[in-house]
Amino acid sequence: MMLDSVAASPAYDADSGTLAENVFRRIQAAIVKGEIAPGSKISEPELARTYGISRGPLREAIHRLEGQKLLVRVPHVGARVVSLSHAELIELYEIRESLEGMACRLAAERMSELEIGELRSVLRTHERDEAFQAGVGYYQQEGDFDFHYRIIQGSGNRTLAKLLCDELYQLVRMYRIQFSATPNRPHQAFAEHHRILDAIADRDGELAELLMRRHIAASKRNIERHYQATQEHKSPSKRGNA
Repeated sequence: MMLDSVAASPAYDADSGTLAENVFRRIQAAIVKGEIAPGSKISEPELARTYGISRGPLREAIHRLEGQKLLVRVPHVGARVVSLSHAELIELYEIRESLEGMACRLAAERMSELEIGELRSVLRTHERDEAFQAGVGYYQQEGDFDFHYRIIQGSGNRTLAKLLCDELYQLVRMYRIQFSATPNRPHQAFAEHHRILDAIADRDGELAELLMRRHIAASKRNIERHYQATQEHKSPSKRGNA
């Protein structure tokens, strides 16, 4: 496990609640960005030494990460960073396609003009990002700087927001970041975001839902192509054996 990338600052507040929050945020960011690899075993003694904290605040942080589906408990092993199988990842994207499509339709009906204007500003921020301009990635900040997050919040449906912006949010971000650097995908995704936003601004909920479903389906196909290429790379070529 790459602990150097999440090493703690010595200036942490001594309050255990603040300690737990700081540790939680650092480990969360490291997992989502792939600095702690999927499947890595989480060692409480090692993390406690790294952060210079007691096991209590650390266990609180670990418990919260389990709640976000970033850590899983394995019997007789302990906590590990989540590593979804291909089938599980496709299921996650099927859920996203359906629920984010619905959120988009509701957002077209319910977002205020101010919120729509702010969403356009978010896309302008994305466009100025250096990695995006270089074509090597898409802007991956979270919360209010996340196009998908804003739309889900704009749906006005608290149950959807709890599921997609809380329970599954960081897990989804982990895989969005992992596949965001696929060649050509950043600019394609950006163009798709603009078309979705235009449909929301036109109050065309049906089109907005369709475009969001297509957008996420395109990401799902990207994952499937990646998986297929990985499998072909692992398998010995049978060419010339006929």
